[in-house]
Parts: sequence; C-alpha cells; structure tokens
Amino acid sequence: MDTRNLTLMTDLYQLTMMQGYFKSQNNQTVIFDVFYRSNPSGSAYSIMAGLEQVIEYIKALSFSKEDIQYLKNTGIFEDDFLEFLKKFKFSGNIYAIPEGSVIFPREPLIKVIAPIMEAQLIETAVLNIINHQSLIATKASRVVYAAKGDGIMEFGLRRAQGPDAGIYGARAAIIGGCIGTSNVLTGKLFNVPIKGTHAHSWIMSFPDEYTAFKTYASLYPNACILLVDTYDTLKSGVPNAIRIFQEMKDQGIPLSSYGIRLDSGDLAYLSKKARKMLDNAGFPDAIISASSDLDEYLIDSLKTQGAAITSWGVGTNLITSKDNPSFGGVYKIAAVESEGTFIPKIKLSENSEKITNPGNKTIYRVYEKESGKIKADLIALEDEKISEEEDLLLFDPVETWKKTLLKAGSFTLRKMLVPVFQEGSCVYSSPEVMDIRDYCFRELDTLWEESRRLINPHEIYVDLSDRLYKMKTALLESIK
Repeated sequence: MDTRNLTLMTDLYQLTMMQGYFKSQNNQTVIFDVFYRSNPSGSAYSIMAGLEQVIEYIKALSFSKEDIQYLKNTGIFEDDFLEFLKKFKFSGNIYAIPEGSVIFPREPLIKVIAPIMEAQLIETAVLNIINHQSLIATKASRVVYAAKGDGIMEFGLRRAQGPDAGIYGARAAIIGGCIGTSNVLTGKLFNVPIKGTHAHSWIMSFPDEYTAFKTYASLYPNACILLVDTYDTLKSGVPNAIRIFQEMKDQGIPLSSYGIRLDSGDLAYLSKKARKMLDNAGFPDAIISASSDLDEYLIDSLKTQGAAITSWGVGTNLITSKDNPSFGGVYKIAAVESEGTFIPKIKLSENSEKITNPGNKTIYRVYEKESGKIKADLIALEDEKISEEEDLLLFDPVETWKKTLLKAGSFTLRKMLVPVFQEGSCVYSSPEVMDIRDYCFRELDTLWEESRRLINPHEIYVDLSDRLYKMKTALLESIK
C-alpha cells in the first residue's frame, strides 16, 4: 500500500476531453472549485479531510510507459496526444482549506488554477479522496460529540469497502476525534494510536472463560480489557473478570488500564449492573467499554439512559457512514482566463441550489469577537477588500431580505484558503494526523452548541459578498 501512481484513476471522459482540448489547441488557464451542496447525516457542518492524499496524488502525476501503451491499445487516443502525455506534469496553483477545518456547503474547499487539460485530469481523483475522508471525519466528529468526552475507538476495518476505505477512513476518523484505531496499517502509516481487546473466539478456544481471561491478563496486564458476553454477561463474564482483577491486585500487578467490554444485549442495563458489581468488588476505576453496531444516535440514547459506559468501539456505522454513505462534493469551472483576465463562468440549473458561484473567489470566516464563535462564512472575490475596520453586511444569497449588519470592531476575519501548490511545486507541509485532530477539536469549539446538536441543528450561514452577488445576478440576467 505504498505510494502509488494514480494517474489513470480518472474517468474516461477526462482523458477524451483532454485530447479534445489538445486537438483544438485550447489549453487556457481556468479556475475550478471543489465544493459540496449539503452536509451529511443531518449535520450543520462537515470536516475537511484528505488534503495530504491529494498532495501526494498531484506530486506523483505522470503517465508511465505502461499507461501510455494501455491508452494506445484502447484505440481512442491519437499518437500526438499520447506523446504529449509522456511529458505531462502538473504546473498549476492549488489553494485549499486545511484538514481538520470546519467546513460548510457551497464554499470552495479547494481552488485549482491551472491549464484546462491539467485541471480537467485531476477532477475525479481529487473528488474521490476529499469526498471519502471528509465524509468519515464528519461522521466521527458526530460520534465523538455524542460520547460527551468518552473515548471513541474506530474499529471498522473488516466492514470497510476495501483496503483503501479502511486505511484512509481510519485516518479520517482520527482527524474527526477518535482516540485510536484497530487498524494496524493505519497506525504505521500515520503514527496514530492503535487499540484493541480480543474476540469471542479467544474465549471459546480455551476450556473455560476463566482460563481464557487469566491467560490474556498474564500477557497484557497493562491493557487488560476482557470481553464478558461470550456465555453469560452477568452470571459468568463479569464475575470471572472480577476474579482475574482481584488475583492481579493480590499479586501486586498494577491495574493501570483494565476493565470489561460489552458487545451484545441491552447495553444500558448490562453496563449499570456491571458497574455495581465492579464497584462492590472494589474496582470503581475499571473501564466499561461497549461495541455492537453503535452510532451517534445510539450512543446519545445510551448516555441519556444513564449507561455506565466510558469507552466506545464504533465500527460499521462509522467507517461506512452507513446512514449517509456519500459526501456529494463536486468540481465546477468558475472562470476562464482571457488576455490576462479571468472571465467568470456560471452553471445554470432548474434547481437553484445547483447554480454555481462564478469568478475567482476566496472565503472569509467571520467570528463574533466577544465569543470567538463562527458568525458566518463569506465567499468574496479574490481581489475584494473585506476589513474588520469597516461595517460588514451579510445577506442570504437566496432569500436576500435576510440581512445582518456587523459593526466594525465586533467581529474578526480569517481567510480560509491557503496556498498548497504554486506553479506546480508544493508549498504546503501537511501536519501529523494527531496534530490535525487537535486542530479539529479547536475548530469544533468555534461552533455554537446549537449547531452541534445531532437532530435539527442550527445552520451556519454561507453568504456572498455584495460584489460577488451582483456579478452572479448580472451573469444570470445576461444568460436569460
């Protein structure tokens, strides 16, 4: 699973369009925006993830001899175009919102400024990478929020849609707030914590449950989490676990990280009963962890019921984002260069939410100065001056009568898009995954609590600047 050349991980029409541009000698510089239209899972926000893999992909872009021969054998591509591909290298500029950032619909997550053949080729892979990891990071952040400070371990590898989904999904889950993953390769590749207990098969392979627990405890005394539901949770599993913990205590073995795991049954009822049994036996600090098809809604419900669980293992529903298995990011052209000037372009649709925002744009995040919370995001033209020293009028780009005037000095601004590639060279260093995770927690703290609730959260507004709104309106009118 080392770095691979993913140049041909693209849709056929990207290459046929490239050949069309080549034949028509059209390689003008263009601007493409990556954005999405709605948050997954009913969330009011999403989490940006996958940028490091986009960077690796762009750096490795080149057509090998085998690639060229394969394309030649299709009979679709002509020799002069294939000769051009032999020397292909990305030469454009890319700007992006950093990984771990809170993001919102309709704003550019990535802006590509490049000759159209280059910009066209990278569309599919960029969307594939960003859509997947942003989806899983967002889902993870919701699960972590539901746990209210309890640790969430990602362990969905066996249910992920293939090795890449398992590896990079686990990476994204860590960014979204998980404390670790069961995926050892993800741990190796990204230097993130790996965690795990044991399976029911471990218990069943021994003559009895007690012997299985005793053997495991002797091997891993500093990480002794015992799975107690193989036979009977309350009559066998928990009593045998308590017996092991007492023996360890009597032998002077430090009980530093120990407890039980529940993987079936009524988790609220069983955890509360198990807590009483552990407490009465003198083990009040024993961990009670739980698994069993968990998601943010079930965790939230169990917390409401007073479940005595302090550690959660989440697999299938997290690694697949089962309730919302796709992110829906798109890649749309926003401007075309002509004689040194970018001419704005707009895509129309009968669905108003699918009408694109034209021009060379940037994003300002607007924070309420007093609280540090996000007030709105403002999409503006790159050459616009937006200042904290001047009043700022925010208005809904669809329901334009909805307006908010922010007085100068009452808000702060932050530009969200940062340079990643300049003239084909990478100018950005990706942080370590655990550092991205810490940054993501800080980002989530800038959301109002009402925007983090799991059901019917308060929406964060994404507005257009006055100049961008007028440009968009004029383009719409001219096309009509």
